[in-house]
Amino acid sequence: MAQSLRLQPVMTAETETIDSLDFPAPAYAVADDVADLLFREARTIASFTDQPVTDSELAAAYELLRWGPTAMNTTPLRLLVVRSAEARARLAQHVNEGNRDRVLAAPVTLVVASDPAWHRTLPVLAPHRAQMIDFFDGAAEVREQMAYQNAHIQFGYLIVALRAVGLDVGPMAGLDTAAVDAEFLSEQGWRSHLIVNVGHRDEPGTPHARAARLDYADVNLTV
Repeated sequence: MAQSLRLQPVMTAETETIDSLDFPAPAYAVADDVADLLFREARTIASFTDQPVTDSELAAAYELLRWGPTAMNTTPLRLLVVRSAEARARLAQHVNEGNRDRVLAAPVTLVVASDPAWHRTLPVLAPHRAQMIDFFDGAAEVREQMAYQNAHIQFGYLIVALRAVGLDVGPMAGLDTAAVDAEFLSEQGWRSHLIVNVGHRDEPGTPHARAARLDYADVNLTV
């Protein structure tokens, strides 16, 4: 019977060592500074600098978020990138009054949408389910529900991915989705759900102190 070989690391007097690595805390698989960047020190930003947000940065964020799990690998999230002042003014008309100035001032606003025709990508994204295209063709309500649910899952990935590439975010609800769809998305057939202002924070970025969060003991029920 063949035996596998286990290679052992060999250190010599010439081996370079690094003593300043920030190793993860025992409870996490990432370093503390990463957890801070993505969650603990991250804030919902309302005020941004004039520094532009590049297409490369947005593409890098999508490169991360697309690997997050969705049902049947449907990945129905679609993004409308609203850059120009004219387009942001059009979008702002359909946003709740309290959020309009934030949309107008942000370098970029992403309209987070879903594609109810996601099943057309099954041959690429889930080839083992490609035979279900005909079923979903006749099940519009099922498709729309799956698109809605999984796009909202991906919305969470989007926030974390944008932070991971060094951007700050201001996610918001409170928009007339039917009006946004008619204004921007009628040709694609996408359905809008939420918006995210994206940029680089103008310190401190928010006028409010960090608020508390509920403890795990307050939010879990074990059965």
